[in-house]
Amino acid sequence: MVLWCAMPMIMVVLCWLVVEPWFVRPIVMQTLGSVAGQQAGAPAFQYLEIRNIAAGVLPGTSASDAVMHAVEQYKSLLRTASMAFSVMFLMAGVLGFYRGYKKLTVDFPAREQVEKFVRFFLLASSMVAILTTLSIVLALVVEALRFFKHVPLLDFLLGLKWSPQVAIRADQVGSSGAFGAIPLFAGTLLIAFIAMLVAVPIGLFSAIYLAEYARPSVRSVTKPMLEILAGIPTVVYGFFAALTVAPLIVKVGGTIGLNASSESALAAGLVMGVMIIPFISSLSDDVINAVPTSLRFGSLAMGATRSETIRKVILPASLPGIMGAILLAVSRAIGETMIVVMAAGLAANLTANPLESVTTVTAQIVTILVGDQEFDSPKTLAAFALGLTLFCVTLALNFLALKIVRRYEERYD
Repeated sequence: MVLWCAMPMIMVVLCWLVVEPWFVRPIVMQTLGSVAGQQAGAPAFQYLEIRNIAAGVLPGTSASDAVMHAVEQYKSLLRTASMAFSVMFLMAGVLGFYRGYKKLTVDFPAREQVEKFVRFFLLASSMVAILTTLSIVLALVVEALRFFKHVPLLDFLLGLKWSPQVAIRADQVGSSGAFGAIPLFAGTLLIAFIAMLVAVPIGLFSAIYLAEYARPSVRSVTKPMLEILAGIPTVVYGFFAALTVAPLIVKVGGTIGLNASSESALAAGLVMGVMIIPFISSLSDDVINAVPTSLRFGSLAMGATRSETIRKVILPASLPGIMGAILLAVSRAIGETMIVVMAAGLAANLTANPLESVTTVTAQIVTILVGDQEFDSPKTLAAFALGLTLFCVTLALNFLALKIVRRYEERYD
């Protein structure tokens, strides 16, 4: 009975959430156009302004008469729509209750029907994740194709200058836009490389110690403390990199005669490496512990020392999982944003010097989409092209990690 009542009401709510914008928005925008005589500006921003004024988020004192007339029309439509929705919601519940009551007999297979509903619900839940991923990819592809109508693909992928801002003078580079993404890719790879130089040795050695050498009492304290690093917000890491690590690098570099920037790839990479340590350590620890103890005992019985057993038996057996953990950590490093924005800067410099300021793909996406933007200019659409490129890179790394694990995985009985 509960399912027969609840499901029609839930379906009414879902349908209303889909239909309501297509019903209200055209009428409001038509009212605005007829009063104003023209639709100046972006319709999306105009409709958002009308909704915010109607909700009391924005004051209506500075709005035009046409906008205020559209606001009143929007409120009237919402009142009518709310009444219609309430009636349909109650009717759906009553009809569902009546249908469930008619089916409620002694011979009705209630358990089978509930199990069928649970299977359907689980299938729908799994489809939500798939459809969400497909929607994200479709949105990126559509907007990226709009960008590539303005900027050729090869100019974007192979260009050496990134300057998407609007220039003040016509002779500046930004007057026509420079969308060469090579400096962004170089900065991303440089910071990720520095981060992996920090994270891989420390994370792997930590996993080996915790799995093979640490006593249970030490492991029970050390492992949770190490994994606390994964729970620290990235903005906190960014503060630490900008206020502590970067000034320290400048000071140490000055004492040995090196000119280090106050925002450098080295500062961002070092702190990012510390953030990634728990990923490699935890995954590698689980993989090493999954190696059968019979291999350990067999190696030790043959006269090998503990270190020889680790180097020649344990690590080769767990190497696929360790490589998968490292590649997943690389994906995490490439997609990091806050540490880069706060510690590495926003200058699109094509350099391999870790002491200079660089930027990454994610940092530029944040910079481009900050504030109110018109989604019809190459500057804003460049964020979707960068996002699609980053998505393809991380997807390729994830596929490579899975392929390595499946190709070289050893299965033990």
